[in-house]
Amino acid sequence: MPYEIVRPEQLKSMINEWKDQIYIPLEELRVTAWVTPEPVPFEERESGRMTELSPGDRWGNLWDCAWFHFAGRIPESAKDAKIVLLIDINGELCLVDDEGSPVQGLTNINSEFDYSLGLPGKRVVHVSESSTGEETIDLWGDAGCNDLFGRFRSGTLKEAVIAVCREEVRQLYYDAEVLLETAERLPSGSARKERILQALLEVSLLLTELTDERVGKARQLLGDQLAKRGGDPVLKISAVGHAHLDLAWLWPIRETIRKGARTFSTALRMMERYPDYIFGASQPQLYDWMKKQYPKLYEEIGQRVREGRWELQGAMWVESDTNVPGGESLVRQILYGKRYFQKEFGQEMKSLWMPDVFGYTASLPQLLKKSGVDYMMTQKLSWSVYNKHPHHTFHWQGIDGSQVLMHMPPEDTYNSPAAPRSIVKAETEYLDKNVSDHCLMLFGIGDGGGGPGEEHLERLAREKNLLGLSPVEQTPSSVFFEKLDVGKDRYQTWRGELYLEKHQGTLTSQARNKWYNRKLEKALRELEFSAVLAGITNGHRYPAEELEEIWKEVLLYQFHDILPGSSIKRVYDESLERYAILLERVENMIAEAYGMLAGQLPVEGGGKQLAVFNSLSWERNEWMKKDGQWMRVCVPPMGCATAEPLAVLEASAESAAAAEVKAAALHPELQANASKRQVENDLLAITLAADGTIASIYDKEHRREVIQQNHRANELRVYHDSGDAWDFRQDYRQTGGAVLLPEETAEFTDGPTAGFIQQYRFGESAVTQKIVLTQGSRRIDFVTDVDWRESGKMLRTSFPVNIRADHVSCEIQFGYLKRPTHRNTMWDYAKDEICAHHWVDLSEPDYGAALLNDCKYGHRAEENVLDLNLLRSPSSPDPEADRAKHTFTYSLYPHKGDHVQAEVYKRGYELNIPLRAVDVPQSGESGSLPAAQAFLRLDHPNVMVEAVKKAEDGDDLIVRMYETAGTNVQTPLYFGFRVEKAWLADLMEEKIESIPVDGGKVELTFTPFEIKTLRLTHQAMILR
Repeated sequence: MPYEIVRPEQLKSMINEWKDQIYIPLEELRVTAWVTPEPVPFEERESGRMTELSPGDRWGNLWDCAWFHFAGRIPESAKDAKIVLLIDINGELCLVDDEGSPVQGLTNINSEFDYSLGLPGKRVVHVSESSTGEETIDLWGDAGCNDLFGRFRSGTLKEAVIAVCREEVRQLYYDAEVLLETAERLPSGSARKERILQALLEVSLLLTELTDERVGKARQLLGDQLAKRGGDPVLKISAVGHAHLDLAWLWPIRETIRKGARTFSTALRMMERYPDYIFGASQPQLYDWMKKQYPKLYEEIGQRVREGRWELQGAMWVESDTNVPGGESLVRQILYGKRYFQKEFGQEMKSLWMPDVFGYTASLPQLLKKSGVDYMMTQKLSWSVYNKHPHHTFHWQGIDGSQVLMHMPPEDTYNSPAAPRSIVKAETEYLDKNVSDHCLMLFGIGDGGGGPGEEHLERLAREKNLLGLSPVEQTPSSVFFEKLDVGKDRYQTWRGELYLEKHQGTLTSQARNKWYNRKLEKALRELEFSAVLAGITNGHRYPAEELEEIWKEVLLYQFHDILPGSSIKRVYDESLERYAILLERVENMIAEAYGMLAGQLPVEGGGKQLAVFNSLSWERNEWMKKDGQWMRVCVPPMGCATAEPLAVLEASAESAAAAEVKAAALHPELQANASKRQVENDLLAITLAADGTIASIYDKEHRREVIQQNHRANELRVYHDSGDAWDFRQDYRQTGGAVLLPEETAEFTDGPTAGFIQQYRFGESAVTQKIVLTQGSRRIDFVTDVDWRESGKMLRTSFPVNIRADHVSCEIQFGYLKRPTHRNTMWDYAKDEICAHHWVDLSEPDYGAALLNDCKYGHRAEENVLDLNLLRSPSSPDPEADRAKHTFTYSLYPHKGDHVQAEVYKRGYELNIPLRAVDVPQSGESGSLPAAQAFLRLDHPNVMVEAVKKAEDGDDLIVRMYETAGTNVQTPLYFGFRVEKAWLADLMEEKIESIPVDGGKVELTFTPFEIKTLRLTHQAMILR
């Protein structure tokens, strides 16, 4: 019978029949479960609702937990056989030892997954290679009633049996599976293909019965083909076991901790069976949970790390989003991440592991290089919709010119089945195979954890050097990158951001989490600065332990499925509650530090005095309101000053109208003028249209209209949005949307401010917006309160400005990017929704306008229109996403010159970091601090002090600065306290070189967008 008439489908069917014959059930296990709504410790395992279970019996609902007990005896008839247990509870299960420590993870076979990559389930528990026929089964397991991806799969017990494993049949199955798939990928007519098919045909004729004798002969036949080796390879594939584990997504954070235990214990058991197995996992947060929750498991992991078989991956505390977190947050991700692996395992992380993050900021290469990280791995760019990224191996250059070596596995997945099709795809699709002879394969089950199963490792054992396939070697990714680095001179360079043409909705979804993240980033900055000042002046204890604890929790919530808004409702219910607690805690510590400093300021006269603190690195001369009292303050850079309120307006003693008259009489120069539909100050005049939008913003100083003629600004428009948390349709504007029309417009004046208050209703939602113009200010604030109750809707505002420019400048971490305002190419079209932090700016050489915000990230800039995404309310995966109350402010800032000349970055920081005022105690130690003091001062406007903190090790100070404009700069940094020694340091706070301190200052040179970190020692510094 010639082999040509045997179709691969027939051979596949034959092989699948063998798979069903690997395990022969003997007896069912006795199964008892104790069910609870939340996890309970091993010691309390019998505290829940007890139920006896048989296959088909239901035991729980979604997110229920249970301790399972499996009991039985191996029958005497199984003596000398290989014995396993087959357990599938239609959920996730972690078997434990007598002390409750994780031993092995199991997952239901019908778990959600991309089945083209393989079956995700794990149900086999190895008991004995050669049974005595007398063993008893007495096992406990910690269960979750959910699959790998948080789905509910009926909550019923599927199977729990003692079975014999026919090892030779199992080996035969993998022999045939690998050979058949290899043959399918070989070109038609090749001798290798025909020889494999002939061997499989002969095996099919032999195995009319699966007797031990016939199986043995069949393995010999296939063994001849498996023994054939390849020649000199053109491409070598480095494979590392992987289990990408989202720290929250379609499950709560508490379940991630248990997923980690299941995944890691499974990897340890697989290492016992497969001596070539190399497994890797990232995210120190995950390891820290294991250390605290499962110390025995953590010790086992440490032993495998020391052996070199378990690879620590990644240089960040979590696999963080990189669009929304601020620059200092990304620094702390790396700082805490690298320090943890160094402290716990003595290993220096040289690569960033980011397989699943939704695009990568162009600031990142500098952060990596200045942290000792030379390499980075991702695969997410393969998800882009319109354009294919042109490289898998390339140098990535950031906005400052720093470069890291990037690799994206050409299989375009971190869930490789490690099958012959994987190897062929890697070779076929590798875009840089003309200059590189190495690529990476990440194999296993990921996203919900689980990791590699026996199928992955059995295939790899046969594919090391199999004729017809590129050779595959299991190695740590660190070894792979070292090999890749050898050819670095041949790789191309990609400059700028790595923009993912997908998931733009994550720049806006779950707005409250983004609000809290921004507020906590700024509050932590303020706390570190205030604590350093209080420590310098009076020995106030620096809260190092508290800061690390809070920072790490904030960093956890920056995980790429939490902060972007793409997790289930429970994740946000819990994180919002924790955010509020953390913010209050930080604010209390700030108040304590500033209160201590205020107590050292001189007391002059008998009136009320306030200490005003400025943590920004330039002088601030502005209005502020404290306890209903307005004052004009001038505060030195990174310092403090005393101030007195200009007028006390007692609203309780007189009407609001009388209060306004009193304020005007006392301080007529402070009042912005308000009249019906028009408000103006000394710089700008604003006119409202009949529909509540802005018809005109006239710059009185420069005699220029800011808004494009016959257009309307601040048009609040609601669009239909049928997307999920990740995505919305790119053509949403073609639906036209609905313009919000105010039900009521009222004018107001308050001290130096004036403007309008507008009330809107849309559907079940209400919007209150205060348009504020302040005397002496070019900033127009839109202070907005929204009670949002819409589903499938998106709220945006836009400003068509009278400016023509081909590019919009967008602030990112530690600098800015220019992005096109046209849609000339598909690359331009794909970047319709863009990320920016404090501001975006459209400028001609002599004039421009910036759109600022205090907690928003999704922007759009086309032609002359600046557009901001305010809210969206998708229904998946959180059906109640952002149906809540929101408060936020955005501002329009018209200015002379471009954004650099106008120092727009300062206006963005000022909106986000207000001055802080506290009462000066009347019993203050007069003269211990001067009335106005700058603790740090720079002479150049383009350099910003981003952070002042105590060093992680020792009592030195850390001062972090960056160049904001993209220029070369020389500037002194002046100290308002005695500095003995100064060093340039890297972002890990390690000293690089000493720099001289001369006359209370150091001289610094910056290249464009360069970040500099100083480490300072002070003679009298008391920091504990």
